[in-house]
Amino acid sequence: MKALSQRRRHPLAAVALLLMGLLITGGLYMAAGSVNEAKAATGYSASDIEEGNKLFVANCATCHGMNAEGSADGPSLIGVGAAAVDFQVGTGRMPMQMQGPQAQAKPVQFDDAQISQLAAYVSSLGAGPSIPSEDMLDTSQGNAAAGGTVFRVNCAMCHNAAAAGGALTRGKFAPSLAGVSEKHIYEAMVTGPQNMPVFNDSNVTADEKRDVITFLKEIEAQGSPGGAKLGSLGPVSEGLFIWTAGLGIIIAFTIWLTSRPS
Repeated sequence: MKALSQRRRHPLAAVALLLMGLLITGGLYMAAGSVNEAKAATGYSASDIEEGNKLFVANCATCHGMNAEGSADGPSLIGVGAAAVDFQVGTGRMPMQMQGPQAQAKPVQFDDAQISQLAAYVSSLGAGPSIPSEDMLDTSQGNAAAGGTVFRVNCAMCHNAAAAGGALTRGKFAPSLAGVSEKHIYEAMVTGPQNMPVFNDSNVTADEKRDVITFLKEIEAQGSPGGAKLGSLGPVSEGLFIWTAGLGIIIAFTIWLTSRPS
């Protein structure tokens, strides 16, 4: 018993317990994270994947590598999922027109079938977020008030409280969300393009994402009944406009008065 007691108190016992704890914690973290990710290549046929591979080699491999492993000019696409491809290609951001601080939206280069094939191929390379279903995008089931709260807490610091967009560092920017489709808004939340963080179901649930989309579509439909929005920056831009315009009027009036003949 004495020998057994000494073994239990071995100096390396604490290290072994620490390593065991780290392994268990890491395993639980990976298991929890996998719950929020879509499975690879579900719902796509072998022909879709094959055609997507051909499109990829012809249009994307120059930057992302022949096997999507990445290169100095583009990141690896293994594990980004179908949603990332559908967002980037479906908004025209990819293929990029030229290198720059971030990919900008432009006219789409592929039709819906080709985008689906590209998504099928990239999805087959590894698990990642899938393209959302119509039910997840149905704003009639969303709560705009709750979505506004989620948006202001998680998104407004970059996209502006009215989703008008804003400047970031090093030439990057958060784009305006007006005119963006429900599907692409959802895909941006689950994939985190550019400087945007990833909002998986652990921090923003699927229902909350739908609420955010409902909120964005509601404020977009409201328009600007008060006139020019001035970037939707509130009293900052409004005050600056009034100050600049008012000062200009005063200067012009002063010049007019002093130029009158005596």
